[in-house]
Amino acid sequence: MSRQVFDEDFKKSTVQMMMEQNKSVAQTARDLDISPNTLHNWKKKYGEEFMEAAIPAMTENQQLRAMQKRLRDLEEENAILKKAMHFFAKDHR
Repeated sequence: MSRQVFDEDFKKSTVQMMMEQNKSVAQTARDLDISPNTLHNWKKKYGEEFMEAAIPAMTENQQLRAMQKRLRDLEEENAILKKAMHFFAKDHR
């Protein structure tokens, strides 16, 4: 059994294609007849270069919803911390 050798350009273009098309590592591995472990290693090594290109820009509406969700989460955390502060501030004798 011979070991396949791939050049850097092929590795990078494979990772870029996988991320742009939002394909899984397993599906890409089957399509290209490459070990999934090999693709995971390539993705770990080269994935950062293509991360921004693979994530579509958020619309203003999506940004607003994300910020509103974040605000709700922070308000909930704040309320929990206030309750805990009052509980521990009481004199429990």
